[in-house]
Amino acid sequence: MTKGPVLIELDDDPGQTPAEAPPVPEDVPQGAAMQTVAALATRPTSPLARWFWSLLIAIIGFFASLAAWNAVTALVATTPVLGYAATALLAAFVLVALLIAAKEFAAFSRLGRIDSLKEDASQALAAHDLDAARRVTRSLARLYASRPDTQWGRDRLREREAEVRDADGLLSLAEREVLTPLDAVATKEVEAAARQVALVTALVPLALADVVATLTANLRMIRRIAEVYGGRSGTFGSWRLARAVLSHLVATGAVAVGDDLLGSLAGGGLLAKVSRRFGEGLVNGALTARVGVAAIEVCRPLPFTASARPKVTAIVSRALTGLFDKES
Repeated sequence: MTKGPVLIELDDDPGQTPAEAPPVPEDVPQGAAMQTVAALATRPTSPLARWFWSLLIAIIGFFASLAAWNAVTALVATTPVLGYAATALLAAFVLVALLIAAKEFAAFSRLGRIDSLKEDASQALAAHDLDAARRVTRSLARLYASRPDTQWGRDRLREREAEVRDADGLLSLAEREVLTPLDAVATKEVEAAARQVALVTALVPLALADVVATLTANLRMIRRIAEVYGGRSGTFGSWRLARAVLSHLVATGAVAVGDDLLGSLAGGGLLAKVSRRFGEGLVNGALTARVGVAAIEVCRPLPFTASARPKVTAIVSRALTGLFDKES
């Protein structure tokens, strides 16, 4: 055993000393576009503002309807042919509006059905209730009864469910056979959206253009993920779903640039090697991936138990690696 101090010989050229080292850059990209999108989507509205816009829309609709009615009746009285043509146009418009309303109602119903299915599955898992788990798997099979891409998995589930004697095993079987292929499709949608947001942010220098493109890409991504899991949503349903996803992320602090996100992107200093605009693109793309993973969790009819939850780092790696060339 060595006694006393140990002398370690240093090289003749000590290299850069701490005093000579460049300072850590403070201007780290923060994903401004995604931060703005999250703020816009989750901004609370006061009851007074809701009443104001509701009354304004009602007043405009009332007077517009009254003006249209008076115009049509006047045409019928003076020129019957034109009056009946205007009546037919108004009737067609009302019919289309009713169809759109019915579509939106059906979209909300589908989203509510998936939420109820997930809640039932969570309760069955917590109580280890096999009968409740069987009801959940039957509801899951009915949900995807018209989906040819789930036919093989549903057949496998029907063949093997009688062999399973516990709730955890039955729901895990349903998850592996039916939902795992859908998880792969949804993950591809997240990767495509993250790549698109990163490119637009990096290459479009126009003010607010990246915010509009990011908002559009995230809304489209959330809508497509909902469609993958059977919760096809209309315009209002998509916005409600987006608010739910982004509100969850804001509440948990996930729409922010932390050390884990910078580590997954930097890989030893990548953000210091690319331009400020490219760095913003990378961060916005990574934050979009976070939104996509949250959307998968919200839209998926069963919680993640047997299958692994998609990793944001892996999605970012596949979507953004090689997207921007590093400086040598």
